[in-house]
Amino acid sequence: MGHAALAPDTPDTLGDRDFDRLSALINRVAGIKMPRNKVLMLEGRLRRRVRAKGLATIAQYCNWLFTGNNLDGEIVYLINAVTTNKTDFFREPRHFDFLVDSVLPDLAAKGRTSIRAWSAACSTGAEPYTMAMLLDAFARDSQGPDFGILATDLDTEVLEIARRGVFPGEMVKPVPPVLRQRYVLQALGAGRTEVRMAPSLRSAIGFARLNLMDERYPVGEPMDLIFCRNVLIYFDRPTQERVVRRLVSCLRPGGYLFLGHSESIAGIDLPLVPVANTVFRRN
Repeated sequence: MGHAALAPDTPDTLGDRDFDRLSALINRVAGIKMPRNKVLMLEGRLRRRVRAKGLATIAQYCNWLFTGNNLDGEIVYLINAVTTNKTDFFREPRHFDFLVDSVLPDLAAKGRTSIRAWSAACSTGAEPYTMAMLLDAFARDSQGPDFGILATDLDTEVLEIARRGVFPGEMVKPVPPVLRQRYVLQALGAGRTEVRMAPSLRSAIGFARLNLMDERYPVGEPMDLIFCRNVLIYFDRPTQERVVRRLVSCLRPGGYLFLGHSESIAGIDLPLVPVANTVFRRN
């Protein structure tokens, strides 16, 4: 039995009307494109919320969601359910090579005494902890600048995991041994394989919920580094353009913006110069 049609009369599939309403809502709130070929994925993600609300079917959930004032209280959980949270330590490693070899020495040479960095879609935290390891190592080993990192995401569940800083041991395999020794604590007790990030890293990172669809990003002083990688791919072109403009407005002149390797801002008029593959410096 395939799911060729979005049959509204099947007990636990998503009818056309509900799919259209949900798809428009998700796009409006989170900027995420939800084309028809994502219907099975959306059904799978929604079943968690159907169970959590004690309802029997997706149709019942949609009916509940769009009546009364239920949407206000449920929207955070709905968006948590549909966001994609792929992340790894040292993901797209050339970016981190460039950070260590070029960006940090450049900022130090310009006399920056404190570096402000932002991981703008931090998921469960691998990216900001990777940044923190490298910034801390640079500060210690090269008498480099002090630093603070802001890590934000739309999904409150992944932020909670990131804040705890506890990960499966498998996940830290990409971390170079010298950094693993310095910053990754093994769990005590036989058979326990999870690891915890060192307190010095956890205290250097502030975690907060932030929606890149918002008109402005309340991140405080301008940033020296912004990582916003593999997020733009979920947005349509006009949304990408608006998000990148807002990110650039949070970047100090001479600061660096890192995008995902498969993302392009070609054709958007911005005060940025490319300095490496999907790395840009603000004029």
